[in-house]
Amino acid sequence: MFSFFKRFKGGKTPDTAQDTQAVESPETATRETAPAPAEPAQAPVATPSAPSASTAPVASSTPIAPAVSQPAAPAASAQADPTPAASPPRAAESVVATPPAGGDEREIEEIVPPPQPEPAQKQSWLARLRSGLSKTSAGLTGIFVRTKIDDDLYEELETALLMSDAGVEATDFLLNALHEKVRTQRLTDPQQVKTALRELLVDLLAPLQKSLMLGRAQPLVMMIAGVNGAGKTTSIGKLAKHLQRFDQSVLLAAGDTFRAAAREQLAIWGERNNVTVVSQESGDPAAVIFDAVSAARARNVDVVMADTAGRLPTQLHLMEELRKVKRVIGKAQESAPHEVLLVIDANTGQNALAQVKAFDDALSLTGLIVTKLDGTAKGGILAAIARQRPVPVYFIGVGEKVEDLQPFNAEEFADALLG
Repeated sequence: MFSFFKRFKGGKTPDTAQDTQAVESPETATRETAPAPAEPAQAPVATPSAPSASTAPVASSTPIAPAVSQPAAPAASAQADPTPAASPPRAAESVVATPPAGGDEREIEEIVPPPQPEPAQKQSWLARLRSGLSKTSAGLTGIFVRTKIDDDLYEELETALLMSDAGVEATDFLLNALHEKVRTQRLTDPQQVKTALRELLVDLLAPLQKSLMLGRAQPLVMMIAGVNGAGKTTSIGKLAKHLQRFDQSVLLAAGDTFRAAAREQLAIWGERNNVTVVSQESGDPAAVIFDAVSAARARNVDVVMADTAGRLPTQLHLMEELRKVKRVIGKAQESAPHEVLLVIDANTGQNALAQVKAFDDALSLTGLIVTKLDGTAKGGILAAIARQRPVPVYFIGVGEKVEDLQPFNAEEFADALLG
C-alpha cells in the first residue's frame, strides 16, 4: 500500500546501488539530482544509525499517533547467528555493489520494507481517502450504470472528468485512450469500460508515485515552499514525525519570518516532535535558514527542513526572494537543497496546477505534498499534474492528524476516485 523511504550509506551518491524498492519512470528520473562523480578508492565509511550526543533531541520511539509503518531495525553484526527468525525480516541488510571501473567496493545499506500496517489502520486510511473524494467518485461511477456503450456515455464521462479538475488535456488523453481500448478489446459492458478507465488512470498517475530517498547527504536539506493557507507549516510538522520513525534526527528552520505566528506555529510542532527549531523574531529568511543548515552540520543532524514564506506565483519579486533563499542554502552546504518540495491545497483546483508550473520554473521542484483531500477537493487535479507537469507526489493529506499524511499510491488513489 505504501511507499517506503530508502537510505544509502557509505558514499555520497547511490549511483551504484540497485533500487529494488521502486521503479521510476523516465519522466520523474530526470528530476533527480545528478549524482556526484565517483571519488577515489577509499575504505567504506559507515553512517551511524542514530545521531551523536551533540545532535538535537528527537522523539522517543513511541509515536504520538499510529504510524504508516515502523522503521527497520539496525543492521545485524557480522557475528550474528545467520539462522532466520520466524517473524518477517525487519533488519537492515548490507550488500556490496560493484563500483564503476577504477573504484573501490562500497557498503550500501538497504532498508527492508517494514511489515504492512494493521488491517484496521489501512482500512481507516482508505476510508478517509474515499470519503474525501466521494463526490467525484459518485459522479464518475454513476455513469456506468447504463446498459450500453454509446456516445452519451462518453459525453457524460467527459463532463465528469472536467468537473473533477482533471483539465482539458488530461480529459482528452483519457477519453482517446479509452476509445482505443474499448475498440481493440471489444468491450461491450459499461462495467468493463469502468475497469479500463481505472487501468488508464493508474498508468497516468504511476509516474507521480515515488519514494523519498534518505541518507544521501549529511544533513539532507529540504526546502519547503507554498502559498499561504496551503498547509505548509503543518505538513512540515507531520513529515518530521514520519522521518523520526525512520531513525532520522530532524532540525526545523523557521524561514517564514513574515506571516504572523508562523514562527510560533512551527515551534509548537517542534515541541510535539521534540526537535530543535532555529528561528529569529525578525530578519532575512535566507540568513535564518543558513544558520540552521550550519547548526545541523555541526550537530550531525540527519535532515533539515526549511519553512519559507508563502508566495503567490504572480508576485514575481517575491518569487525572486525564494530563488535567493535557494542560492544561500547552496552556500551553506554544497549541492543543497537536496529536495525542493511544494505544498499545494487540492481544493484550489486548476490553480494548483498553475502553482506547480510557476514554482517549478522558479525553483526546479523535486516533489509535491498535496493537502486537504478531505475537504471539497475533487482529486482530478493530480491527473492534470501528471499530464502537464509530472512532479512526483511524495505525500497526500486527508486530515489534521499526523497519520493523515501518507505516501501517495496511484492504485489506491484511482480506486478512491472510481469507487
